[in-house]
Amino acid sequence: MPELPEVETVRLGLTPAMEGFRIARAVTNRDDLRFPLQKDFVARLTGQTVTGLGRRAKYLLADLASGDVLLMHLGMSGSFRVVAADGAHTPGEFHHPRSEDRTHDHVVFDMSSGARVIFNDPRRFGFMKIFPRAEIDDEPHLKGLGPEPLGNAFDAVMLARACAGKQTSLKAALLDQRVVAGLGNIYVCEALWRAHLSPKRKAATLASRKDEPTDHALRLTDAIRAVLGDAIKAGGSSLRDHRQTSGELGYFQHSFAAYDREGERCRTDGCGGAVKRFVQNGRSTFWCSGCQK
Repeated sequence: MPELPEVETVRLGLTPAMEGFRIARAVTNRDDLRFPLQKDFVARLTGQTVTGLGRRAKYLLADLASGDVLLMHLGMSGSFRVVAADGAHTPGEFHHPRSEDRTHDHVVFDMSSGARVIFNDPRRFGFMKIFPRAEIDDEPHLKGLGPEPLGNAFDAVMLARACAGKQTSLKAALLDQRVVAGLGNIYVCEALWRAHLSPKRKAATLASRKDEPTDHALRLTDAIRAVLGDAIKAGGSSLRDHRQTSGELGYFQHSFAAYDREGERCRTDGCGGAVKRFVQNGRSTFWCSGCQK
């Protein structure tokens, strides 16, 4: 499932095509994705100007002039492609042609700019939902989410307090969307490697007895910000289904230091260890026991 960098990359690709433009026509080619589409889905979108396109955790949020918000989630295999008015794509250096099978083009937005924005999702784990912006604090998919790891509210103090007293593993805590929003298996593994912290370490060790941040919390906060920033610059990680809106593959997977590198030499200078894999809370964890303590 796409994590924060992949979703942010999609947002950046959709913004020039959608933000500030009117949805001249909305088309749904089926009645449901992961969940049924609302009966008034097309009516509430048609003719509305997208006043802003944002992201919260792994969700895309399109603000409409009506005061509604269109929430979009990519699921496992969902992707957007943007087709210009002349029918051409705008491929970049890492462009890979998409499948010509259009049977999975489930939602289409024709924008007043002339661009066509198409949501394709073979597995249909993605979904879309419209709700009033005034009710965003009560929206079940967003309610209870932790702070954005690239936002001002996320720092070592916050992370330490969120983990204080937690006897769960550090990795499990970071995957908890109530602690920090948007992180997934890939970037948690990478951030822990950068911070030289074991995924098995207890989350509580990020806080002192007075619930103040330890050096571990300071290192980890910096590592999370850095790895997410690097991944966004690289267009995210393309392991299975992720494509940018132009059709480009992300290429951060070529920079992995821990994830999916089982048996390979650790890249920490002077370590000499090897990356290992074990199953933790039902997910593969990649780490180096030599330098991650």
